[in-house]
Formats: sequence, C-alpha cells, structure tokens
Amino acid sequence: MIEAIDFRNAMSLLTTAVNVVTTKGQSGLHGFTASAVCSVTDTPPTLLVCMNQAARSHAHFLENKTLSVNVLGAQHESISNAFASKLCSEERFEYGSWTELATGAPVLEDALVSFDCEIEDIQEVGTHSIFMCRVVAIKQGYQYSDQQSGAGESLVYFNRAYHQVGQVEIV
Repeated sequence: MIEAIDFRNAMSLLTTAVNVVTTKGQSGLHGFTASAVCSVTDTPPTLLVCMNQAARSHAHFLENKTLSVNVLGAQHESISNAFASKLCSEERFEYGSWTELATGAPVLEDALVSFDCEIEDIQEVGTHSIFMCRVVAIKQGYQYSDQQSGAGESLVYFNRAYHQVGQVEIV
C-alpha cells in the first residue's frame, strides 16, 4: 500500500500550472489556489477542477455552480499566496484587479488566460470533489506578441516551490 506522504512527495515532482479558481453567486464571492486543473475535451470545451472538500469555500462552489479558472503569470505569486492563505474572501480579492465574463465569477484582469465555466457535474473521490466544467467564455491576456516585452511567463509549482517558465530570449 502506498502511504499518503509517499504519494505527496512523488506528486511534488509533477510540475503544475498555478491557478486561482473563483466563484460568485448567491453564496457569495470566493476563491482558492489550485494546481489540479486540466483540459478534458475541446468539444464541448471542458475543464476538470479538483477541490478539497474540507476547504472552507467548498460549499460555496457547490451552491454557485460557476467558476473561473485564472491561469497565473510569473508576476502573480503574491495573488497565489493570498488565495492559498487563511485570509477571508474579501481580503483575498484585494490582491489583483478583477472583472467578470458570462457567469459573473471573478476574472483576474491580467491573467495569462481565464476560463469562465459552469459546473456541469461533480464527483467525489476520497478527500476531493472533481468539478467537470463547461467553458462558456475565455479571456486571453497573453498574446504571442507579448513575448518581446517579457510578458507571458507562467507561474508553475515544482518540488514545493514556485518557478517561472516561458521566458523567451530575445537575440
């Protein structure tokens, strides 16, 4: 049997993008930092988002049934830390500038890309809920032309630390 600590240590070596996942609706405004986000299919555009059921905002995501996945750039480390902290929801959203798209879930204005989603299905596996999310709007903040300005570097998490990827060397 594989022990939980051994699994966590092994998973720390899987490089993941850092995202802030947000929701807004009848249950209020909430968000958390997540690395367990991935594409499921492009037809229809669908993302998978995993959330710990013990998270204090878990019930709010279930009730609101919407979320936005905001893919963080290298400059967003403080936003990631705020949404992973014990700060209350209102204090978390003091970091960054926010707007909204179709669902009303907060979208980080300068995220590399934001996916605005409706939660279509939820499965519980162990300690986590898996949200199957239909993408209803996309806001792309990074453009290929931004490479010359140094923008567009992605914030990733590897070996329990933040790193940056995507830097383009201009010759």
